[in-house]
Amino acid sequence: MGSGWGVRTAHAAVSGALALTLFVHRTELRERGEPLRALGFAALVLGSVLLHWTVSLMDPGFVPQAGVSEEQEAMIPPLPKTVQLRRCGYCMVKQPMRAKHCRVCQHCVRRFDHHCPCIENCVGEKNHSLFVAYLAVQLVVLLWALHIAWSGLYFEGSWKWLKHNIFLLLSFVLMAIFTVVVVLLLASHLYLVSCNTTTWEFMSRHRISYLRHCETENPFDQGLIRNLWRFFCTCHLVAWEKMYFQEDSDPV
Repeated sequence: MGSGWGVRTAHAAVSGALALTLFVHRTELRERGEPLRALGFAALVLGSVLLHWTVSLMDPGFVPQAGVSEEQEAMIPPLPKTVQLRRCGYCMVKQPMRAKHCRVCQHCVRRFDHHCPCIENCVGEKNHSLFVAYLAVQLVVLLWALHIAWSGLYFEGSWKWLKHNIFLLLSFVLMAIFTVVVVLLLASHLYLVSCNTTTWEFMSRHRISYLRHCETENPFDQGLIRNLWRFFCTCHLVAWEKMYFQEDSDPV
């Protein structure tokens, strides 16, 4: 918990410091004299910080200690012997399909994707869509910030210029690195979402029983449109066992 607050505070501090650097230097935020542009940028930065805190603090889909209830288990079609609802060896709950135990959070997480150190929280069924939204907003902030920083970089071959612009130059380099990282993360997650798979399933297919013994490459893939609709526009939890057997996936 302590490290989580440290990560959230560090993210807010770095975002604020980079934004402040763009405001105090002679960038277009100051030179154009357009307060609405500056206000819009500040609001977008604040929005990205709030999204980061929200994704970091929310429940990613922890499986309750009671595990799968009798009613939920009755909805699940009979599984073949090669595919069983396993009992977690750490917290001893009966895991729904696609759930995995996170040793950092010490909980089983529904539709586990990965534990993200950048938010100090798991990315799972309940917060994955908001995590992708955060990455998208963060990318817009970084691209706009790079444009603003570039507008203030008038390169001159002198130590005096470097002395007055060193923080702006360093901020530009740092934001460029962050942009590359966010682009790669966002692109990879959008690809996984479009296929209705997760990072854990993509990387560890050979170790996951319900994928290793499946006749199809991805039993949860329902096509691009339905995958995106289910991911971004569905609020309830999904009975993945029913989808696995090509039945309508009722909410849990």
